[in-house]
Amino acid sequence: MFDLTAITEAASLKDRYESQLQIMRDKGLETEFVQAAVEDGLNNLAGGGKTAFVIYGDPQSGKTEMMICLTAKLLDVGHKVIIHLMNDSVDLLAQNLERFGSSGLSPAPMNSVEAIKKGVFDSEAIIFCKKNGRNLANLLQAIDDARKNGQSVQSLVVIDDEADFASPNSKVNIGGKTPINEYIDTLIGRNGIYIGVTATPARLNLNHTFDNKPEHWVRFPAHSYYTGQDTFFPENLQASVGYRRVWLANGGTEAEARTAIIRFCVTVAHLNQGTVQDNYSMLFHTSGKKAQHEVDTATIERLIQDLRINNGPIFKALAREAFDVAQKLYPKDSANDLAKYVITNISRSRLFVLNSTRDRNALTGSATKPSSPFTFYVGGNVVSRGVTFDNLLAMFFTRDVAHRLQQDTYIQRARMFGARNKYLEHFELSIPQNLYNDWQRCFVFHRLSLKSIENKLEAPAWVGDKRIAVAAPSSIDQTTVQVDKGEMSFAMFDWDVALDSVASTAPHSVATLTAIQKVVGETALPTYLIEYLARYNGKETMVVHESMLITRYQQDILDKIERRQGFLGNNQLEPKLFPDGQHHVRIIRNPNNKARVFFKIKDSTFTRHTP
Repeated sequence: MFDLTAITEAASLKDRYESQLQIMRDKGLETEFVQAAVEDGLNNLAGGGKTAFVIYGDPQSGKTEMMICLTAKLLDVGHKVIIHLMNDSVDLLAQNLERFGSSGLSPAPMNSVEAIKKGVFDSEAIIFCKKNGRNLANLLQAIDDARKNGQSVQSLVVIDDEADFASPNSKVNIGGKTPINEYIDTLIGRNGIYIGVTATPARLNLNHTFDNKPEHWVRFPAHSYYTGQDTFFPENLQASVGYRRVWLANGGTEAEARTAIIRFCVTVAHLNQGTVQDNYSMLFHTSGKKAQHEVDTATIERLIQDLRINNGPIFKALAREAFDVAQKLYPKDSANDLAKYVITNISRSRLFVLNSTRDRNALTGSATKPSSPFTFYVGGNVVSRGVTFDNLLAMFFTRDVAHRLQQDTYIQRARMFGARNKYLEHFELSIPQNLYNDWQRCFVFHRLSLKSIENKLEAPAWVGDKRIAVAAPSSIDQTTVQVDKGEMSFAMFDWDVALDSVASTAPHSVATLTAIQKVVGETALPTYLIEYLARYNGKETMVVHESMLITRYQQDILDKIERRQGFLGNNQLEPKLFPDGQHHVRIIRNPNNKARVFFKIKDSTFTRHTP
C-alpha cells in the first residue's frame, strides 16, 4: 500500500549525523573525537543569535571528516544553508567537493557558481566557496537577490576552513577592512554563525577576527593513528626518530635532490615487492616562486629521462647508485631486483606542479592521490595549507626565510603529518638541519601556547622569539594585544616560606616543580607547564629559582603582582649561578605574602589578546 506519510518522513533526513558516524565506523575510523568536537561546537550555539568560535586541531588530523559530521549535525538540527569557505585554490576546492560528495551526505555539495545558478538559498544546501573577492561578492549578491525576490533565506552557517588564512583583517591597525574579511563579515550578518577551523588559531585570537572568543574554542584531538609533532619533531632534538631523516648539508642542491629521488624510487621498489602494488608520492617544497618550481621540475624530469635512456655513462652511474642505495637501505633485499624495478617502472612516473599555470587546469580532486608508483609534486603556497597528499613517502623541504619564520605558516607546511603509520619507517624527510631545528621550535612554542587555551586559566599566551614570529604583524590588533617579555604568570596564592627550601634542593629537576604544585595548587602552577618542562628535566637549561620579594613598585603592581614590562630581567635570572639557563621558573611575592609563579623563556616574547 502506498504510504505517503512514511515516504515523506524518510525524505526529512533526520539522522544524517548518525549515518556519517556509522560510515566512519564501517571504515575502521575512530569517532569519539569527532563526536566530542561536534557536540562541544553545538553547545556554543545554544544561546542563539550571532555566534563566532574556532575549532582547532593538529595539521592533517582528520578535520575533513569532522567537518562532514558537523555539517550533517547542523542540517539535522534545522540549519539550512551551510557555506564552506576555503583558500583560493581550485585544487583545494576540487579536493573538498570530492570528499564531501563521496561521503554520501545529502544534499550533494556544490560550488558557489552552481549554487548561484540554481538559486538554492531557501532550501537545504551545502555550498563551497573560495576565499576570493569575486566569488564571495557574487555569492553575497545572489543571496541578497534571493531575499529581495521573496525567498525565505535563513541565517547562514559559515564554516571557514584554514580560517586564519585570508579571513583575518590585516588592515586592523590602520582603521580599514580587507575585502575578504568584509565579505565574510557581511555573509555572517547579524544573526549568522561563524565556525573557523584551523590548526593554527593564533592569528584569529590576536586579530579578534569576527569577535570570536577563545573561551568558546573547541579542541579537536587527533585520532590514535595520527603521526604528527611527536613523531616528526620530538621535543628532544637528540632523540631518535621513527622515520628516515636526511640532513641536506648543502642546503638542497640539484645533486642532493637527485639522490633523494633515487632513495624515494628504491623505497617504492622495496614496498612493491609483493603481488599488491601501490602508488606513492614525493613532494618538493623549496619555494613559493614559480621560477624555482620550474627549476625543481627540470631536475625531476632530467633524472627520469636519464633513467629511461637505458644506456650511456649517466644511465650506468644512476643504475649503480640505485643498486648502492638499495644495498644500504634494504640489505636483506636483492639490490639488483630493486634497481631493476626502478628502471623498469620509471617511465610510469607522473609529475604535477601545484601553483603553476601549466598544470592547474589539468588538476582534479584526485590529483593528490598518486596515480603511478612514482608520483612527484612540486609546489609552494597551495601545498602549504589544506591539501592532503595520499601515500606521501618523501618530502624534500628547503623553504627558508632570511629573517623570522612565521610560526603559523610553518606549522601548516608540515604536509607529512597524518595517518602515516603503515609506512612511517620508510618515510623520508630531506631538509637542512638548521631549518629543521627552527621548524621544531615552532611546534614546541605552538604546543605550549595551545596548552594555555586548554586549561582556560588565562588569555592564550602565544610564544615567539627573535627567529620565530607568532603571526603576521599586520594581522595583530595592536590596540588589544599585550606583548610580555617572555613571561607567563598564573593564579595568585598565599606565600609559604617552605617553598624556597623546596626550590633550592634540586633547581634543575621537574620533581621540584611537582613538589611546589602540591603546595600552591593546579591554578598557580599548571600541569601543562610541568609537562612542557619535563623535556629539560635534569638539564642546566631548566632552572627553578628561589623566590623574589618585590617592594619598589607602585601599589597596584605590588597588589596584583602584574607588570607589563615583566619582573624577570637578566639579573633576576641569576646568570652567574645558572649560566646555561634558558627556561626559568621563579616565584614573585609581595610584602603581603601573596605570590605568583612566573615562567620565562630567555629571549622570547609572549603575545596575548587583552580585550
